Amino acid sequence: METIKKLLSDILNIEFVQAVLSNPRKKEGILKVKVRPIEKKGNLFFQLESFTKTQAFHENLDPISARDRLLEYMEEFRQMQASTVHMNYTVLVSKKGKVTIQKKASKGSVRPVELSHNRSKKYILEEGIPVPFLQDLGVMTKDGKIVHSRFDKFRQINRFLEFIEDILPKLEKDREITILDFGCGKSYLTFAMYYYLHVLKEYDIRIIGLDLKSDVIHHCNELSRKYGYDKLEFLVGDIADYEGVREVDMVVTLHACDTATDFALAKAVGWNAKVILSVPCCQHELNGQMQREGAGYDKLAPILDYGLLKERFAALLTDGLRAKYLEQSGYETQVLEFIDMEHTPKNILLRAVKTNQAKQGSESQVWECRKFLGIDPMLGVLLDKGTES
Repeated sequence: METIKKLLSDILNIEFVQAVLSNPRKKEGILKVKVRPIEKKGNLFFQLESFTKTQAFHENLDPISARDRLLEYMEEFRQMQASTVHMNYTVLVSKKGKVTIQKKASKGSVRPVELSHNRSKKYILEEGIPVPFLQDLGVMTKDGKIVHSRFDKFRQINRFLEFIEDILPKLEKDREITILDFGCGKSYLTFAMYYYLHVLKEYDIRIIGLDLKSDVIHHCNELSRKYGYDKLEFLVGDIADYEGVREVDMVVTLHACDTATDFALAKAVGWNAKVILSVPCCQHELNGQMQREGAGYDKLAPILDYGLLKERFAALLTDGLRAKYLEQSGYETQVLEFIDMEHTPKNILLRAVKTNQAKQGSESQVWECRKFLGIDPMLGVLLDKGTES
């Protein structure tokens, strides 16, 4: 590993662009690692984003710590692709541990990475390229520059599109794809989905945005007509009552409050949606259900006796159970970080992809948890009703 150590020592500097570790020796645990440079308080750091089947983890490390951490990872991986401003590197590790390093000069001129304001990241919607809906929504100026006060929104939109980019192989290109966005609100992300999938990726898609605010829906429909987005429409309606379609390929629900998320997830499962993307919000239901008569209350008293801790515990429990319910409904489910905690505490995203195979153990785990705490989550109630009907 000395040759890899020397390479990392040489490239983890201001000219570093990115790296990806892949081809793990084991099919469990960490399956991929992405590395990119960032700036914190004027100093160079490297963000390591590691992925399991269901989770993503982030570490921000100084150059020496990043080198050592990557060396640890390379004990478990067979390949690393790394690039700097001037060179591209491929590191291969054989089954017997033999290391081969190939390098090639970067083609064309590559600009040094800009670290300020975390702008080193290459975004799907790039700054400098005018996008009409971003301009009308106040995120971008007429010449394509990002409005400084809206840069967090710009990052959020691009982060969301990254989640969609990962599931593109699940969406067929030879027919119309139907997407429902429950609780679309001002529809920043709805417009972004249509622009990315239809304009950039050339998918034949139909997107329906649903929200209770008639004035917001009216404005979104005006913008959709203005851009010529023929298959993007917005409707006034409630998640629980919507029956406008029979089959849906992808369901999106962002910040639907409390059990509205459960109704959206249950609808998605009932439609046999291939992909579900959900950012839950205001998870109050289980907080009210966890009473002292619950069998497990006393054992968790250090958390449940304190209102703030109980509220946060209930929110995490709600989303964990939602993920398990989706798994037992035949979805491979990940709990991912949507955006940084510093921007909003509502930063958990559930991404579920249909596999038609229920994950073993999910049903019993849900049952034991419910019994332990004396709770009855809404999503379970709705899915049970769907099975009976």
